[in-house]
This record gives sequence, structure tokens and C-alpha cells, in this order.
Amino acid sequence: MIIDTTEVQDINSFSRLESFKEFYGIIWMLVPILSLVLGITIGVLVIVWLEREISAGIQQRIGPEYAGPLGILQALADGTKLIFKENILPSRGDTRLFSIGPSIAVISILLSYSVIPFSYHLVLSDLNIGVFLWIAISSIAPIGLLMSGYGSNNKYSFLGGLRAAAQSISYEIPLTLLCVINISLSNSSSTVDIVEAQSKYGFWGWNLWRQPIGFFVFLISSLAECERLPFDLPEAEEELVAGYQTEYSGIKFGLFYVASYLNLLVSSLFVTVLYLGGWNISIPYIFVPELFEINKVGRVFGTTIGIFITLAKTYLFLFISIATRWTLPRLRMDQLLNLGWKFLLPLSLGNLLLTTSSQLLSL
Repeated sequence: MIIDTTEVQDINSFSRLESFKEFYGIIWMLVPILSLVLGITIGVLVIVWLEREISAGIQQRIGPEYAGPLGILQALADGTKLIFKENILPSRGDTRLFSIGPSIAVISILLSYSVIPFSYHLVLSDLNIGVFLWIAISSIAPIGLLMSGYGSNNKYSFLGGLRAAAQSISYEIPLTLLCVINISLSNSSSTVDIVEAQSKYGFWGWNLWRQPIGFFVFLISSLAECERLPFDLPEAEEELVAGYQTEYSGIKFGLFYVASYLNLLVSSLFVTVLYLGGWNISIPYIFVPELFEINKVGRVFGTTIGIFITLAKTYLFLFISIATRWTLPRLRMDQLLNLGWKFLLPLSLGNLLLTTSSQLLSL
């Protein structure tokens, strides 16, 4: 059997071309994911710097000023220091749970960013169940904290993990009910559709005005989910040393702080999406209709404007969260659970009943 040399060369070149196309497709698929991770990392570094500067201003201190201009590299310096610190494992603890816990806490929160729209059609995955996906994924993070506390073989760590699980369960139910209300207002559980439903009348079309009680409950519940003061009982240093992270050191210790700030950022982004109109400009359509369409005209320019508007609203909520930390004292555990089960849950159920009743009557 005689095989033509040119045919073999054509087959080889075709197979190389197909391999190159597959490689190019994989790289192109990874570009948006890596870009999102890079943006999230920069956002977390900015939050850490803002928290230190705002905290210093409230307490009349100077704050970070030596690591880079205005101290903007301080968080990067702290992270580098933690990377090179020794990783200590408890001798009688469960090593597997101890090592897996921080990773579960970080990864579960990172997955939530996949359904957040940062601008007009700038979303990693526009799913029809976007809001419910966030609720489902965010409920996995406390499991990682509970695993960390149990694997540490330390009673303070285990109590901190149990507190984190109890707190998460208590405040996830009001969050879920409020998300259901927003879905009923926009007739969709897609985050993009929820933003589009608020876009007609500028800031007058925000769900903030249609659901002021829901916004108030969502604000408190998101702070409790992020374990921010006055709801930081899982790591109350006066009672539990450092809670579930007492036995940790090095980069694993740093992962808990990364998870905390990631959760704070994703909660702020969801407040922006669900109640503050997302990427849409706040000027009412009837006043300046040209500005209303500004984020749909010109792909790069419109996307940039949309990202800027989204981040401006997000960091406004972050400022409120940071200022709250230095304004209110920490609650007791019984006060925290009473607030969740006896106040916020009935308030959310009543709000859901009123909203559904008004929608049924308007049909």
C-alpha cells in the first residue's frame, strides 16, 4: 500500500490546526475567569485599605502610611508575610478537616461571583436561577468553618464553628425570603433581569423604594452573614480567643480573612443588584433619556461606565458596613438569635405576605 507524502503532511497540519484551535478555545474560556479573579483580588485589597483608613479616621489615628503611597500596599505586605509563616497543625486534631476547612470557605464564596452582573451583559454566567445559586453556595461556607473548628481539637474553636453555623442558619432564611420578593417583583430569578426591571425610572425605579422594609432586613442579615460587628460572635476574642481560627497560622489563617472580605464584597454587590439598580445610571429616564442609554451605546465605553456605577454603589454600602463596625457594640449570642428568629423572620414573612397580596390585587 502506497501512501502519498503530501496527504500525510496535510493530515498532520490539519491535526495541528485542530489542536491549536482547542488550545485557543481553552485559553479564551479561562480569560474571563482569570479577569474576574484578578478584579476580585484588587477589590479585596481596596476594601482592606479602606477599612484601615476609615477605622483610623473614626478613632482619630493615622492608619497605614509606610507600605506604599498612603499605605495602599499594607494588605499586600501582610499577605506576603502570612505566606512565608510556618503552617502549624494541631497534634491531636483532624488534619484533613483542619486543612480543607479554609479552602471550602473561600471557594464557596468565590463561586458566588459568577452570577453577579458588573455591567450591561458583563456577567460570567447569566443563569435563570442566579439568586438561588448565590443562596445555595453561600450556605456552604459555614460548613467549612464548622469543619475547621471541629478539626482543631480545641473547645473554643469548636464553639466558634457552632456559632458560625447557628448564625448562618438564623439569617439565611430572611435573606431567602427577601430574594423571593425581588424575584416576584421582576418575574425572574436572573440577576440581569432583576437589574433590568429597575432600569426604567432611574433611581425612582429601584427596589429600595418599593421594598424599604426588605432593604432594611437585607442590610442587617447580610452583615450577620458576613460575621461583621455587631454580629462577629463566631470569633469573639473576649470569649473564644479567636473562635474557629484559634489554632490556625500562616496562609490558612489568612484565608479566613480573605473569605470574610470576599463575603462582604459579594453581599455589597448583591445589595446593589437587588435594591440599587445595579449598573444603571441613577438619573430618571424622563429627564435625560440620552444618559439612560449611555451604558448600551459603545461596547467598551458603556461597559466601563456600568462597572464604575456598580462599584460606586457597592463601595457606598461597604462604607456603611465599615462604619457600623466602629459604631455599635457586639451583641450577646441570645440577642443575636432573638433578632434573627423573633424579629427579622416574622418581619420578612409579613413583608412577603403584603407584597404577594398587593400583586394579586393589582392583577
